[in-house]
Amino acid sequence: MTFKESYNLPRAALAITLAGLMFASMGVFVRYASASLPSEVLVFLRNSFGLLLLLPWLYHHGFRNLKTNRLSGHVTRSVTGLAAMYCFFYAIAHLPLAEAVLLNFSSPIFTAIIALLWLGEEATRKLLLTIAIGFSGICLILKPGIGILSTAALVGLISAVFAAMAMVSIRDLSKTEPTRRIVFYFSVTATLISAIPMFWYWQTPDLKPLLAMVFAGFSATLGQLLLTHGYSLAPAARVSPYSYNTIIFAAIYGWIFWSETPDILTLFGALLIISAGIITLLSRPTRSLTEPD
Repeated sequence: MTFKESYNLPRAALAITLAGLMFASMGVFVRYASASLPSEVLVFLRNSFGLLLLLPWLYHHGFRNLKTNRLSGHVTRSVTGLAAMYCFFYAIAHLPLAEAVLLNFSSPIFTAIIALLWLGEEATRKLLLTIAIGFSGICLILKPGIGILSTAALVGLISAVFAAMAMVSIRDLSKTEPTRRIVFYFSVTATLISAIPMFWYWQTPDLKPLLAMVFAGFSATLGQLLLTHGYSLAPAARVSPYSYNTIIFAAIYGWIFWSETPDILTLFGALLIISAGIITLLSRPTRSLTEPD
């Protein structure tokens, strides 16, 4: 049976959609815990709990073949992914949940730009047009010309830039490294690095914020596994657009728990960013690796 014959698009779409629900749920737990804990502590707790929850999956698949000859590439991927996480958690704490998620999900636009510069990929007219569309959407969300531009929004946008750098490094690593190895080195490295600033900003969490971060780690890990499973069932170009359901779930959560409703400019910006992101993803090679955020 060929890979094409083994497609299961409905199951893949369901897995990607459920992954989006898990990632949006992680945002809710982080948002709740951010009311009493600084981002440095939140990032460490998310990574450490995520690593602990990932170990059974690694044990099930075996710890073989984790040795790598591309340690510098894994470090680059881990540092950029961790920087994206710090910025994203800050944005979650200071922006409406859907807006923070939306800015982070503008990363495919920056991925295209970085891939042009880093990997030397072809700059087609279609790609340049989608980049322009995506940046138009970002401007509508940031609203720089009407005095609404905020530090938190810029940090949220920077999270997308770092996430894009992480994805391009994953694309480069995927030439020789399997998904399990990339996930393993990110989880370990992110936990170790995030432990350093945690010592300066440590606050002993109360039970409720601590439980919230346990659930955040669980949601992120389960989302990662669902995302990996979804990409194993169908080509990335067919299923990647379903990942934008995360924004919808985040908007629903924001409305339910914090009475957040996006304004009309944000809605139009979201439409442009999602459209540009989907076009960009559909234009990429079919192999894709996923983010353990």
